[in-house]
Amino acid sequence: MISKSVIATAIASVSFSMSFNVLAQVPAGYPADYSKIMDAAKKEGKVVIYSATDTKAVEPLIKDFKSMYPDVQVEYNDMNSTEVYNRYISESAAGGNTADLMWSSAMDLQVKLASDGYAMQYTSPEISGLPAWSIWNNAAYGTTFEPAVFVYNKRLVSPDEVPKTHAEFAKLISTKTEKFKNKVTTYDIEKSGVGFMFITQDSRENKDFWDLAKAFGTASVRVQSSTGTMLERISSGENLLGYNIIGSYALARAAKDPSIGVQFATDYTLILSRVMFISKAAKHPNAAKLWLDYTLSKRGQTIIANEANLFAIRPDITGEANPRGLAKKIGAGMKPLPVNPMLLQYLDQTKRLAFLKQWKEAAGKK
Repeated sequence: MISKSVIATAIASVSFSMSFNVLAQVPAGYPADYSKIMDAAKKEGKVVIYSATDTKAVEPLIKDFKSMYPDVQVEYNDMNSTEVYNRYISESAAGGNTADLMWSSAMDLQVKLASDGYAMQYTSPEISGLPAWSIWNNAAYGTTFEPAVFVYNKRLVSPDEVPKTHAEFAKLISTKTEKFKNKVTTYDIEKSGVGFMFITQDSRENKDFWDLAKAFGTASVRVQSSTGTMLERISSGENLLGYNIIGSYALARAAKDPSIGVQFATDYTLILSRVMFISKAAKHPNAAKLWLDYTLSKRGQTIIANEANLFAIRPDITGEANPRGLAKKIGAGMKPLPVNPMLLQYLDQTKRLAFLKQWKEAAGKK
């Protein structure tokens, strides 16, 4: 006679097996042999990610990914964009363990690594759902669609003072010096990779860029390497205006903080896309493929838009946090930064140092 406990154990075993089979199905529309990647990822057991995306924003993605692939653990390392690059480079040079997958808002640094041969070429089955400009060499993939915005303290900056264009921003901080001196903040472009990328792309887009830089000098601009720090200081009133702040973070903060206001520039708005690639030296390459494909999938992008608050890059996502939704707010002024080597112009050491020197002289950051 078979005991009840043995029967219960058998039923539980069958139930778990059935549950796993349901969870581990090849995603709809993927090639049948994708199951080989899934099986290999299960054996690898984890994926190591170096990222400049806040852990809190990524938690819903990690949770949903693990519901799909319960045998793949996610080792998530959250750093600022310059730290992501420097740590990966130093570990790669030493020949030790490093990230399986790199994910950063510093698009130029990511594309540099990919073009320097650090990225694995991998054709994601999600390519057809992505804009052509967001993919480079089937190695580097844009994953989000996030605007650079002006941020202001709603209690201390009146509606008629809020700048709507880059020229208005420059005029405001250079003429109302009594109010805005020492009260304007932006990224420290020597320490923040995304800050350096934004400001150099500004210099390409804005014919009056160096007038703006001089206005920052007049206002004695305060610089930070962290978006969170800038938002805290604007909320408290220590600073009144923020320039080129990552819009996804700013809008998420504004939704729960009545002191924070967000303004899209009407002349042009730079749009960044956090770039992801799989390391050619990945110890867990198949698990990395699962994470990249999941992030680019409609399921992953829906969470990026509606739970992570990062703005989806796919236009077929429901809601406003996608390219179609932003186009309604910004209009023709949207300037998505393409994932390609065009971004590398100012990473040439000579050009970088020359730009930093000119910026420091203009903005008074010697």
